[in-house]
Amino acid sequence: MVLNFKEIVTATMVLFAVIDIIGNIPIIIGLREKAGHINSGKASIIAAIVMIVFLFLGESILKLIGVNVNEFAVAGALILFFIALEMILGVTLFKETDTSPDLATIFPLAFPLLAGPGSLTTLLSLRAEYEIQNIIVAILVNIVIIYAVLKTSGKLQRFLGKNGIAVIQKIFGVILLAIAVKLFTSNIQELFN
Repeated sequence: MVLNFKEIVTATMVLFAVIDIIGNIPIIIGLREKAGHINSGKASIIAAIVMIVFLFLGESILKLIGVNVNEFAVAGALILFFIALEMILGVTLFKETDTSPDLATIFPLAFPLLAGPGSLTTLLSLRAEYEIQNIIVAILVNIVIIYAVLKTSGKLQRFLGKNGIAVIQKIFGVILLAIAVKLFTSNIQELFN
């Protein structure tokens, strides 16, 4: 088991771009306001577990339930699409039956925002190109970054203020919408080929 620094750096950067923890800051702040508290450590650990398990068993799990990677990515893209609409329009589309901190920590924070369809399908793509130990290190580096951002989101909220958060939320809502559309269109084409 030899670690390849170049593979680790490349896989880390690809995952960082797909997870987009910086772009998710407005969503995290919004979840923190709705739920009162987000368990940063728990969300990070759950996201890491989901990503590592999916790295090893992703294709097998999807085949077992009769879903391919593209169908999974399309379904995840639709969830991200509606979250983006909430951010842009300032409306609530998802029925809020329970906004407990534990539930908000797991859904939608750990999944699908952190360990979502984009990052999970990216992991399957990375596995085809890189050694598995290098991908695991890249996941762990991203989890450390995620944890740091989640821990400091309260300070960021105070620093930016309500207007700053609202502006960033709209901007990143549009970016998230674009990511959702890209994820949807690239995978829907594969379904019909």
